[in-house]
Amino acid sequence: MSAGATGPATTAAGVTDPLADLLADWAPRQRWFAHKGSAVRVERLERTTLDETGVAHLVALTVSTTGAEEGAAPVSTVYQVPVTVRHAPDDALAHALVGHLPDVDGFPVWVYDGPHDPTFTRALRVLVASEEGAGDRAFGAQGTSADGGLAVPVEARTKVLSGEQSNTSLVITPDDGGPALIAKVFRVLNAGDNPDVVVQTVLAGAGCERVPRPAGWVDGTWTAPDGTRARGHLAHLTEFLAGSEDAWRVATAAVAGGRAFGTEAAALGRATAEVHAVLAGTLPTEPATPERLAAVADALAARVAWAAAEVPALRELAGAARERVEAVRSVTGAPDLQRVHGDYHLGQVLHSAARGWVLLDFEGEPLRPLAERSLPDLALRDVAGMLRSFDYAGSSAGPAAGVDPEAARAWTLACREAFLAGYAEVAGTGPATDARVEGSPAQVLLGALELDKALYEVVYEARNRPTWLEVPLGAVRRLLS
Repeated sequence: MSAGATGPATTAAGVTDPLADLLADWAPRQRWFAHKGSAVRVERLERTTLDETGVAHLVALTVSTTGAEEGAAPVSTVYQVPVTVRHAPDDALAHALVGHLPDVDGFPVWVYDGPHDPTFTRALRVLVASEEGAGDRAFGAQGTSADGGLAVPVEARTKVLSGEQSNTSLVITPDDGGPALIAKVFRVLNAGDNPDVVVQTVLAGAGCERVPRPAGWVDGTWTAPDGTRARGHLAHLTEFLAGSEDAWRVATAAVAGGRAFGTEAAALGRATAEVHAVLAGTLPTEPATPERLAAVADALAARVAWAAAEVPALRELAGAARERVEAVRSVTGAPDLQRVHGDYHLGQVLHSAARGWVLLDFEGEPLRPLAERSLPDLALRDVAGMLRSFDYAGSSAGPAAGVDPEAARAWTLACREAFLAGYAEVAGTGPATDARVEGSPAQVLLGALELDKALYEVVYEARNRPTWLEVPLGAVRRLLS
């Protein structure tokens, strides 16, 4: 079958499941597929049923993708592609149709995207609520309920959320009126514990109210691309904060309406520092030795080189950028490295009337290897991410809403100062923690980390949204001035 604009799809010899070609055509067109525009080759398909009727199936699809660049090495990725398989079409699931197979064991079947099908979502809830297993040691799943967490209802209604990028999330509304949950189905499978499960569970267990309460999760085993047996998380169920708004919407509405956001930004700074403090007290930390800071500086320098090679407008700034990140090597008195959010911005925070700011999605940057996302890092990396997000909020809501650019810039600066002040209230006001202290270790590190984030954004915008390029490019110039 053709994969359309995503490139040709082929199936490796020995892959006999009739689903393979169907999924090779369908999966690259989904938002969560990580290597769009690549030629796709199915290397392996593993499948097991989750329910007694045999309708709901857990599927691990290993594909090899090769980009358009000449000489590019193929990349093997394991995707979780749960499906339901029915012997008759279901009009209620027409929007979730993966495809039709005319002959499977002598019968036609219709295949649907599992998270949209109540049969699959019920099987997923049963797995967690009863702490049951499915499949076998080579390929299967095991549900676990969180100790002291929210109950997982078996009878409930579910709805897939729109807008998800790298995973698929669905809201679970219990029939008995109990607390609603949100289930995140991880699409790219990585061996090891997913930080989203580990970090949120640890924070909630420590009594932190800044994260959703856990309900449970699903572990799985599958075959890694190299043929070894892998284990990791397949899904995560947590509290759903009904009536909450994500911080991006709240912030951009304030810009468009000409409203200050300083009080909210300060509260967000305090909430961020609270989470960092709990993580530092409950998960391992590492001293910021000269060797560790040198490794950070090496990574920052590599980003400068990569960005300058990708975007010609950065080349005249590359020398100043290298000088800024090199300063990280000589920092003394830096705070310990610790577990962090890793991909922190306004879209990763909700505002609840009852709880205030609540932080979500502790997976880290989805394209980074899982092992790297679980390592201790500089807490100031999260601070830098949020400051860059304020810049985007002010810029995005300005011209489109008829807001004066200077007013939008003043709004951004006010948010920045309020956030840093709120963060310092909790984290402390010493040179190691307060980035407002001139020449302090915290200020040097934050400046380098903000620059790193802005350089990444320049490349992203140049590739995907050229009309937005001036937002991060202007930030790079300001950070180097």
